[in-house]
Amino acid sequence: QVQLVESGGGLVQAGGSLRLSCVASGRTFSSYTMGWFRQPPGKEREYVARISWSGGSTNYADSVKGRFTVSRDNAKNTVYLQMNSLKPEDTAVYYCAREKTPGSYDIWGQGTQVTVSS
Repeated sequence: QVQLVESGGGLVQAGGSLRLSCVASGRTFSSYTMGWFRQPPGKEREYVARISWSGGSTNYADSVKGRFTVSRDNAKNTVYLQMNSLKPEDTAVYYCAREKTPGSYDIWGQGTQVTVSS
């Protein structure tokens, strides 16, 4: 059983930065594209970013382009989401997930809360 555990969330002031980590246990995820999603309070879950198995290809939602950077360190079985210039609307529970097929994710972490104060 593969498990994904997010960490690094917390309370940050608007304009600040935060780095989220997602560590895989049980097996390596090196051959999988990994994605980041978030769910704002009272809203549906939305796509944030993804990164290919090699790290050579990344993609971002328009809402975070230029502010967020996704990266990975396969030797550490870890995916990162560097979040800069944070805005109150970035407040959400952030999840990482493993892509099974393009656009379909089969394993999810428990989520980590990010709160951005104004």
